[in-house]
Amino acid sequence: MHKVLMLAVAGTLGTLARYWLSGAVYGIMGREFPWGTAAVNLLGCLLFGLVWVMADERQLLGPETRLVILVGFMGAFTTFSSLIFETGELMRGAQWAYAAINLVGQNILGFVAFAIGASIGRAV
Repeated sequence: MHKVLMLAVAGTLGTLARYWLSGAVYGIMGREFPWGTAAVNLLGCLLFGLVWVMADERQLLGPETRLVILVGFMGAFTTFSSLIFETGELMRGAQWAYAAINLVGQNILGFVAFAIGASIGRAV
């Protein structure tokens, strides 16, 4: 139960951080381009990489802390960082085709799924 509570708190903080950061970036840069989302996604990738190395390679963070930060906070902050990390892991394992399919496929299929969902929403 403690782990679930920590994930929930971290998820809440990740959600709020996303909201505040993207809002601040949009306030500075305007809304002509999705600057806020881009900032969140890029910062999320940077933070995911930092936390991963600190936990996995340097052993500075324990498994529970890593879980809370990467799944709880980062999962709510941005899932784009997970997509990039998992694609990187596939590349690290020299699974080039799977890496390409994962990166390109999720983006294209995500856009298609969004369009289908929007169409269903308009039809209902």
